[in-house]
Amino acid sequence: MLKLAVVGKDVSQSQSPSMHTFILAKMGVRCSYETVSVPPAQFLERAESLFSCYDAFNVTIPFKGEIIPFLKRTEGDARIFGAVNTVVSATRTGYNTDGEGFALMLQNAGIEVKGKTALVLGAGGAGRSCAKKLADGGALVSVYERDEERLFGVYREIGGFSPLTEIPRETFDIVVNCTGIGMHDTVGKTPVVSMEGGMIEPVGEQILGGCKAAVDLIYVPAQSEFLRIAASLGKQTVNGAAMLFYQAYYADCIYLKRTPDAAEAKQLYLAYQEGNV
Repeated sequence: MLKLAVVGKDVSQSQSPSMHTFILAKMGVRCSYETVSVPPAQFLERAESLFSCYDAFNVTIPFKGEIIPFLKRTEGDARIFGAVNTVVSATRTGYNTDGEGFALMLQNAGIEVKGKTALVLGAGGAGRSCAKKLADGGALVSVYERDEERLFGVYREIGGFSPLTEIPRETFDIVVNCTGIGMHDTVGKTPVVSMEGGMIEPVGEQILGGCKAAVDLIYVPAQSEFLRIAASLGKQTVNGAAMLFYQAYYADCIYLKRTPDAAEAKQLYLAYQEGNV
């Protein structure tokens, strides 16, 4: 039986235990899965114990970078982004499955990215991951970020997109909210952005009116204000629930040294949804 956990600042309400337990059970593997909430000031002194307590563990905000000094190596997207969400204790290897989860969410939602224009709002960890996967899929990507230092830092790291400190008054096929605005104490709000010409305004019809699909990584609430506006304009909308599940699926495949399968992941997600309605 695998002993697993998710580690973050406050993971008391995390859906990771139910998702990983469900996925692994379908793969014929029993596991225990704990939530480990750690105050940021205590992470460095507690990190080492994670490797002896758990066969593997997932890492979330704000420790995706802080765990790296405790690893022997990082693989794939974790090396590119400098952020880890999946750790195998025996080898002290870190992985990042967020981008793969995002790409599969779009694929299974029927959102074609090749040759499309995409606007990513936010250049934090989620934004850079989404921008990279959109670019890898053949999209023409623009990333908007109010923090210029962060924006151009990400641009220097991964490239492959147009950095924007103002959003041009043109249409994008896909608009992705990676800012986190619209959840917790910002429910009912959309990101505030600088438009070309110096106007500062909340994201609304000006940006969403011309798109074909609006994607918000937020999944609580299920329909953010960002998605509500897009839906009212007749756009396809997708929240981040599927991404969360798919990144868990990819992590479990790493744990079991199993080759991921997009069709299997979609079937599992549909079954998980049915059991949690």
